[in-house]
Amino acid sequence: MGKYSREKGKRGERAFCSLCRENGYDVHRTAQYRGNTGDAGDVDGLPGIHVECKMVERLNLYDAMAQSVHDADAAGRGEIPIVAHKRSRCEWLVTMLAEDWFKLYREYHS
Repeated sequence: MGKYSREKGKRGERAFCSLCRENGYDVHRTAQYRGNTGDAGDVDGLPGIHVECKMVERLNLYDAMAQSVHDADAAGRGEIPIVAHKRSRCEWLVTMLAEDWFKLYREYHS
């Protein structure tokens, strides 16, 4: 991965952290606080959620989701894997497995 890609990744992580803070969550980039750990999500501070952050124009969503699922499983903390992703001049989107979405939805309505 080249320097430009790494910097864009960092910008994406900072932007998603900013969005989370605007919504009341105290989050930060994992790499800033814990170093570059292989199985940690890109963002810390959303309990129970493993965040893979992508800021790209063309995203292979299935590969990104597979990475999030793999890393969440490797971490062994029972976190729900998500992919937070954004294109230029577009809103943030969050993608997750349907089974996890239903778990959250059931909790919301119980």
